Amino acid sequence: MKLLYVSDLHGIEWKYNSIFQIASSQKLDLVINGGDMLTFRGNLLHQDKFIIGFLDEYFSRFESEKIYYLGFLGNDDLKIFDDLFQNTCDKYSYVANIAQARFQIEGTKYEFIGMNWVTDLPFGLKDRARKDNKDFELPRQIGRQYLSTSNGFKKIDNWNSYIDTLPTIEDELEKLFKPSDMRNTIYVFHDPPANLDLDVTSDGKKVGSKAEYAFLKKNQPLLSLHGHIHESYDVSGKWYSQLEKTICIQPGQSEQHENYLNYVIIDLETMNLERKTISKDL
Repeated sequence: MKLLYVSDLHGIEWKYNSIFQIASSQKLDLVINGGDMLTFRGNLLHQDKFIIGFLDEYFSRFESEKIYYLGFLGNDDLKIFDDLFQNTCDKYSYVANIAQARFQIEGTKYEFIGMNWVTDLPFGLKDRARKDNKDFELPRQIGRQYLSTSNGFKKIDNWNSYIDTLPTIEDELEKLFKPSDMRNTIYVFHDPPANLDLDVTSDGKKVGSKAEYAFLKKNQPLLSLHGHIHESYDVSGKWYSQLEKTICIQPGQSEQHENYLNYVIIDLETMNLERKTISKDL
């Protein structure tokens, strides 16, 4: 089975169209999108228009080509549109939302399990933010904190107290579906794990999840796929790391993410990995 992994497209249509062309021309079996799928410029409360106006038709192309497309929304995608995204995915037999869910292609041995919660970050939108574990120290916050609602954005009066009412990333990992065979399991987490240089921000800080690192080290799946920190590869020079028997991949999208597309082609049978970059001009 051969797949393409990409993350953090943020509604940039030329990138989506390029991914489809690559998957179709190379006759890939599967595309996986690791989150932050919707438009990020302008009014975030209009992200539903991208689902209705672009993704619906886009998914139909994969259906026509019989190429599977797995994905989920990320921390920059408003949670109020989760149901719309789910309903859009449900229209197609070759498309699946894998947020806190498992997917397996009939007749194959590989299981795909996704999770789109992220460790808390300094920015205001908190729809998918969690403490990494109970001892996690919150980052210094920038501006006010808020959640998306059907009536607009709702301010959180005391984020430090509110987040303590939520499950941690460690808790969420334990709630995930338990696969039948870890060695044939691919986890897709929007957040990157700690300690592997896949989580390095432009100022050199490492912000990955310690809970994810511990989970992967303990369970040793075949692969884990990540995104979220666009610039990590540009800073650390690493887009994959080996955690004992598990290969962890984070393609990055760079600071110039609107002009360049990074993705990885993975052959699950040979475990051959190729990171590719194309520019908008091409």
